[in-house]
Amino acid sequence: MATPALGFVGLGAMGVPMASNLLKHGYPLTVWARRPEAMAPLVAAGAAAGTSPADVAAKSDITLTMVTDGRAVEEVMLGENGILYGSRPGTLAIDHSTIAPDTARLIAAALSARGIDLLDAPVSGGAAAARAGTLAVMVGGRDSAVNQARPVLSCYAATIVHIGPNGAGQVAKACNQICTIVNQLGTAEAMLLAERAGVDPAKVKDVLMAGFGASRMLEVQAPKMIARDFDGKVESRLHHKDIQIVLALAQSLGLKLPASAAAADVLATLQQRGGARQDSAAVFEVLARP
Repeated sequence: MATPALGFVGLGAMGVPMASNLLKHGYPLTVWARRPEAMAPLVAAGAAAGTSPADVAAKSDITLTMVTDGRAVEEVMLGENGILYGSRPGTLAIDHSTIAPDTARLIAAALSARGIDLLDAPVSGGAAAARAGTLAVMVGGRDSAVNQARPVLSCYAATIVHIGPNGAGQVAKACNQICTIVNQLGTAEAMLLAERAGVDPAKVKDVLMAGFGASRMLEVQAPKMIARDFDGKVESRLHHKDIQIVLALAQSLGLKLPASAAAADVLATLQQRGGARQDSAAVFEVLARP
């Protein structure tokens, strides 16, 4: 089979390494970002520069997106000069953003009416995993579309799980964010308790990592909390957005999620204190300085 032409829209901290891996695997690639300077490294590596999402889609068999939130996905998919208006019937769109399941279903329906498949395929693992090609991808959409996408997804993902129909990928990502964000708050509480009790939090972190208290968030975020190093890697505004998706989904299902609600409150306080661009590890400071 001929190698499909790919397009990538959204070149932030995640999009750039994901798109770079597509180039490394030999795919022809057209890219677009709101900031032209974001495209420059990829163009230098062999990608073509698109003039709009529609232009990217017109040149692509599969168009991928990785943008900030649901509003941004709707804009690049369905807005003026959006992917909807450039895609040919029979092509595929893959959205890697983290958005509400209902938004994913709405966009899928709009694209389907024009003969275009959509996969909602949010990812987990962060920029380091994107660079290493070891992301986890949770996918919602049709079986045939998932099978078509697997070779492309495998360029930057080690784990690809088809969860169910459109929206199911985003439900899985909401579950992922509960585990991530609630564990992060637990890490902050543990490190603060150790510090205030007069013991070495780094040693506490090390021993916890050897037992049932171990978690990826303890491993990654505790050192930042101990060092008060909150330069944005995973900016707190993104976790704040994600936990609101979780709570809205829970409310629609008649559920109360007290741990998620507590994490949301702390993240909201961090936003109010001007910490939106700080790493999410800065929730530690909200607890330390109530």
